[in-house]
Amino acid sequence: MKSIEIKSTIRENTGKTSTISLRKEDNVPCVLYGGKEVLHFFATEISFKNLVYTAAAHTVVLDFGDKKVNAILQDIQFHPVSDKILHADFYELHDDKPITMEIPVILSGTAPGVLNSGGVLRRNKRKLKVKAIPAKLPDSIDVDISSLELGDKYYTSQVESEDFEILHSDNTVICQVRTSRASMASAEVAKDAEVSEDTESPEAKESQDSVTESSNDES
Repeated sequence: MKSIEIKSTIRENTGKTSTISLRKEDNVPCVLYGGKEVLHFFATEISFKNLVYTAAAHTVVLDFGDKKVNAILQDIQFHPVSDKILHADFYELHDDKPITMEIPVILSGTAPGVLNSGGVLRRNKRKLKVKAIPAKLPDSIDVDISSLELGDKYYTSQVESEDFEILHSDNTVICQVRTSRASMASAEVAKDAEVSEDTESPEAKESQDSVTESSNDES
């Protein structure tokens, strides 16, 4: 998995006044868990750009100058109006300890049910929660949809890997090919037309027959 480096600075003060001052200077107060002790630090908000505003999954290298720490972003808080980053929690990685992380799902191929049958591809899961040691974490989970016909579903049980464990039930649907609304509407109109034709009143049929006979007599 790709890593993003973030230059980090240990906080000397952790009070409310210090936190407000950091945010005014476009810095983000952060906390690192998972080590021998909880570490309070800050980093510039712009350094989060390639970590937060992307669909890809990344590990993080926190660069404190005299040491570097491998970590993952565990939680992040945004301002409800401005969307500025208010706070971030990281968790230190250890080579021999499995971690849980959400990994993006990448679809490949073209589903015959969409191409030939007018179906619509629905993505139920854009990310999957997996568990693995850091070295085995994938950048993405690839799903080949080239065999999906109309009505077919792709389940988590179909994803096979010895490197990581998927933390979802086997019947969790990743994606599926469903009948489109336009196709359903067309089918409904056709069905209504058939019903209307089959249920035409006897009087109407008799009247139509009379008109036909009359026309034949005049001829």
